[in-house]
Amino acid sequence: MTVEKLNIPRIDGTRDDILQSMAELRRRLSPQGNVVSEAGRRLTVEVFGRPLSPIQVVERICGDVQQYRLDAVLDYCKRIDKVELTAETVRVPEEELDKAHAEADRELLESVRRVQGRIRNFQQAILHSDVRLDRHDGYLVQRYRPLDRVGICVPGGAAAYPSTVLMTAVPAQVAGVKQIAVVAPPTRFGAYNRDVLATCRELGITEVYRLGGAQAVAALAYGVEGIPQVDKIVGPGNLFVALAKKLVYGEVDIDSIAGPSEVVVIVDASTKPAYTASDLIAQAEHSPGASVLIGWDAAALDATVAELERQLSVLERGELARQSLEEFGAVILARDAEEACRLANLIAPEHLHIATEDADHLAEKIHHAGAIFLGNYTPVALGDYAAGPSHVLPTSGTARFASGLSANDFLRTSSILHFTKNGMMNLAPDVQVLATKEGLTAHRASVEVRMKVEGGKMKAE
Repeated sequence: MTVEKLNIPRIDGTRDDILQSMAELRRRLSPQGNVVSEAGRRLTVEVFGRPLSPIQVVERICGDVQQYRLDAVLDYCKRIDKVELTAETVRVPEEELDKAHAEADRELLESVRRVQGRIRNFQQAILHSDVRLDRHDGYLVQRYRPLDRVGICVPGGAAAYPSTVLMTAVPAQVAGVKQIAVVAPPTRFGAYNRDVLATCRELGITEVYRLGGAQAVAALAYGVEGIPQVDKIVGPGNLFVALAKKLVYGEVDIDSIAGPSEVVVIVDASTKPAYTASDLIAQAEHSPGASVLIGWDAAALDATVAELERQLSVLERGELARQSLEEFGAVILARDAEEACRLANLIAPEHLHIATEDADHLAEKIHHAGAIFLGNYTPVALGDYAAGPSHVLPTSGTARFASGLSANDFLRTSSILHFTKNGMMNLAPDVQVLATKEGLTAHRASVEVRMKVEGGKMKAE
């Protein structure tokens, strides 16, 4: 067996060198919207007559859908996806969902049920509930209510993703969302895929549309004939989906603007190189997918790289993963565990796997990560498929301020205030002072009109 050398970038210079390299890596991984493949460029010219940037493509599609509604959606399906749909065929019939479920692999459905249960258990445990603060003169409430209607994007370009249906729909159902609309591209991996349709049917989802790309996002955001507008759009997708979600934000809510999948693995001398290599390859096979290895033991890093080379030479998707590792990967030699954690926080990765002897201790030093996996026996794949937290996580460094999707993201909150006369009187002086300072005299008057002077003192009417 020939083992080909892996040309993965090695970063072991000064701290400034490491920071500069990490900043460049983060820049390349962020969804800038100005990079497109040669095939994508050719398709853009074919559809629009000139080589538009992805941002310009999305602006054109969303604008047309907003103006021409379903006609534009179906037209872009024909021109981009090469599929002719009508108002009658764009939605997957319930009979087709039933048929997919009846013919589905029993083993798949059993796994779906088990995973659904784990997701439900976890999401119910973290679900927000109403909070009431009683006072002697009134009460305050923070109230949570589910969104009415949610749209879920399920990818379907290179592979089928029933797991995405689970990781998005089940948290929404736990939150109490009644209407869930799923969009998936009109491909054999999308809305024509038996496993995806069977999973939807197993979860009780009957509203599924054969739509992908920016036109699907626009249809959900603006509403078109036969597809009512949603309140929020969640789920992963390609660059065009991410840019479309960014564009329609404000018209509807979104979960995030996702970039390529990414993992950072922190290792020490106790870490098993074979395990680490498989974790790095697992993210790299998304292609693009970023895999960053950090450690302070040079021998441990060298052993992992050697294992990477060995595994890549025998894996079915090895060449695809190799390209990602060489283009978006890195091996970083840190000074010590403290610096390894500082670098991980700087990268703020979607997935952080701490596979060290004292993983729990190091996890306390991490403030920026979408999901954290500890120890040799917690591969990221457990979170991707089966554990309970959603696998929809912040990418491209946005874990500095963003969080992974959960049932709480499908709730909206409002406050309820109720005061007695005495309660109003107790707060009135502060209202008077602040309203006067801000020059909002009508605000002050709205309190004072409810009061009167008796014996030189303000009292409630």
